[in-house]
Amino acid sequence: MTRQPQSDNQQAQVQHFTLPGAELALWPRWYSAAESEQALLVLQQQLPWSQDSIMMFGKKVLIPRHQVWMGEPHCEYRYSGTTFKPCAWHPLVRALTEQVSEFLNRQFNCVLLNAYDDGRHHMGWHADNEPELGHDPAIASLSLGAARRFDLKHRHHPWQMSVELTSGSLLLMTEGLQRHWLHRLPKQSQVKHCRINLTFRYIG
Repeated sequence: MTRQPQSDNQQAQVQHFTLPGAELALWPRWYSAAESEQALLVLQQQLPWSQDSIMMFGKKVLIPRHQVWMGEPHCEYRYSGTTFKPCAWHPLVRALTEQVSEFLNRQFNCVLLNAYDDGRHHMGWHADNEPELGHDPAIASLSLGAARRFDLKHRHHPWQMSVELTSGSLLLMTEGLQRHWLHRLPKQSQVKHCRINLTFRYIG
């Protein structure tokens, strides 16, 4: 199943955020509401979601979300003491990867999908700076479902900012952000619905 992003003047919808050492670009309506809802249902029902364990403070703990690692066969990925082998492409995920790559004129060949059942599911402060991703990766992120707050803070200065990622929004974290900034998806108790996030990456 192939789906297309909205075509009505997407470039005009972009919001730019200039940060020390990096930039963000956000397309709030890159994917239409109807297509976002359809894609959310397909991914919820058809992907092999798992709640994996990672190492924290010397112990294995379950992550507070469900995830799938997907991509080309060579795209193994290791973080927090766990190595993830990529699942074979789901047709919709492959189509979205190709569309995002073409739209941003950047090459992506693997995707980390996270499913947050509600506002209790979250992700703590981190940077996507694993060695497999290269020295200074650009990461794109597509959100489907419930709107969630996305926080950023500088590694060495007291600078912070937040943006709301709504359903169908596409976020590009440019080169420099993973080196100089951390990001997270905090708990939000008022959020009662599911969000799925696809983060597009490249492994050589």
